[in-house]
Amino acid sequence: MAKQRAFKTEVQKLLDLVIHSLYSNKEIFLRELISNASDAIDRARFISLTDQSILEDNAEWKIKLIPDKEAKTLTVQDNGIGMDDKELEQNIGTIASSGTKRFLEQLQANKDQMSPELIGQFGVGFYSAFMVASEVTVITRKAGGSAFKWTSKGDGFYTIDPAEKATRGTDIILKLTEENEEFLDEWKLRKTVERFSNYVEHPVCMDIRREEMPRDKDGKVIEGAEPKVTITEETLNSMKAIWQKPKSEVTEDEYKEFYRHVSHDFMDPLETIHWNVEGTTEFRALIFIPEKPIFDMFVPENKDKGVQLYVRRVFITDKCEELVPSYLRFLRGVVDSADLPLNVSREILQENRTIRLIKKNLVKKVLDTLAEMKEKNAEKYLKFWNAFGAVLKEGIHIDFENKERLEELMLFDSTATEEGKKTSLADYVSRMPEAQKEIYYITAESYQAAKNAPQLEAFAAKGYEVLFCTDPVDEWIMGEMPEYKEKQFRCITKGDVNLDTDEEKAAKEEERKKDAETNKDLLEAVKKALGDRVKDVCLSQRLTESACCLVGDEYAMGVQMERVMKSINPDTPASKRILELNPKHQLVATMRSLLEKGATVKVEEYAKLLYDEALLTAQMPPEDPLAFTRRMSELLVADSSAELAKL
Repeated sequence: MAKQRAFKTEVQKLLDLVIHSLYSNKEIFLRELISNASDAIDRARFISLTDQSILEDNAEWKIKLIPDKEAKTLTVQDNGIGMDDKELEQNIGTIASSGTKRFLEQLQANKDQMSPELIGQFGVGFYSAFMVASEVTVITRKAGGSAFKWTSKGDGFYTIDPAEKATRGTDIILKLTEENEEFLDEWKLRKTVERFSNYVEHPVCMDIRREEMPRDKDGKVIEGAEPKVTITEETLNSMKAIWQKPKSEVTEDEYKEFYRHVSHDFMDPLETIHWNVEGTTEFRALIFIPEKPIFDMFVPENKDKGVQLYVRRVFITDKCEELVPSYLRFLRGVVDSADLPLNVSREILQENRTIRLIKKNLVKKVLDTLAEMKEKNAEKYLKFWNAFGAVLKEGIHIDFENKERLEELMLFDSTATEEGKKTSLADYVSRMPEAQKEIYYITAESYQAAKNAPQLEAFAAKGYEVLFCTDPVDEWIMGEMPEYKEKQFRCITKGDVNLDTDEEKAAKEEERKKDAETNKDLLEAVKKALGDRVKDVCLSQRLTESACCLVGDEYAMGVQMERVMKSINPDTPASKRILELNPKHQLVATMRSLLEKGATVKVEEYAKLLYDEALLTAQMPPEDPLAFTRRMSELLVADSSAELAKL
């Protein structure tokens, strides 16, 4: 009878940690065992370069899954290096070593900052098998040596005995618990291998049983005939890690096929970025920029998925926030690191130095690619910007290190461009008249809303270009950019605006004093009529054609930002704005005359009508649509009556 060997007293704590804490997905056990098998084959293949005797059976390198539904066992078999009894004790017995106690002590002290480097010092990945198995048996034989069997129920004990095994390699036999018998099903094993081990270099195989009923020459099933049973060994993984190949060896069709695989997109990618980095850290990457937003970008649980992280061709995660910043969440592809540890920590991968270096390189490469695209293929870049510009802009807020580079990538519609023919900040600045000192912009719901905004009138008269910011995030992002090329940004719908030179201001001073005096009573009357609907009523220096407009204080929340905030919290209070009146407009002159003649009620009606007009031009609905339509109708009736009287 086999002699039991006892694990150290900490083993149960460690098994509980592995099973319940370090893994959140039970499928991980198969990834771990396939990864270990792949490593064993790699070691055997390397040794065979100088020791041909290891190739005693000349078999093809492979990993095989053997499900047995009757015995309720799953075997993971490899023909790798194998182990003798001492190596069994050392490799699998690591869990019983003195390092276990030190591991648990460090884990307890650093449970909130557990790093891959710390966990990587301990070979506990094998023990993920106990997440699904009540008993684990390892039968292994080193080339030219004898076979041994290791068995444990994960209860603190294990045995090592001599065994029989004809060929080199290792068989890991899992006695599955009842709730995990799904891992005996073909579909489950296929799905798990495809997700976690699809690009392992060696074939992961399984015997596939198929039953087919005999048919006659017309293709009809022959009644009473016994089904024909065939068993064929199939490879479950693709082994096509094309990111490991030199670019010159990968065809355009292969890139497109792989993109569709990792993105589930039916279209071709807009741009493919394939490169490898050697030096301080080593990794290979194959990154794609989609042509259009992929539908799962807008699914909350998938918003951080995109770039898959592999370690030496073994899948780690497709949700690694530390690898790809959120403003590049549209990217799809693979990063394969040679420096990260292959152990349980991959499931709870936290930020470490290697990840930070990879992220820095990845961001730089993507931004370099976009900058080159913008310079050399403006049409292609415009297609990218229309698809993902609103997402890329977020980097202005969260990536200070690359803020200036992101500013150079930004595009805007403007008063100087046709709709859709955007301009960069650099081009805008190059067109600025010498007298213009600031970069002007307006936030609006759409191109047409911005183009028709009355606040543009004074800028058009001066020949000053105004940028159109029409994405919901724009007001927030523009607030993060105080200046560009020493030119300050200025929102034309906020604060005081005076575009005149010092000489022009002096020449118009008397006229402005006169306007202020002439309209003093009207401003008071309008302010009284509107009450707390507005913060103030004043004369405008930005209107040349329209009668009125609404503006905010220098640091007030703009209309677009207010709309975003209300979508998040409907109870967000509305900002009070300033109503500006154009003293040169005929309607304002008419209101002055009515006030002078004592028609106060009529002036109040006109004031409310002007306010509603200003709301509409600011892309906000009238506070009382019925009252607005009534006033409009009354005005039309009065105007039409006056016209009829002239006839």
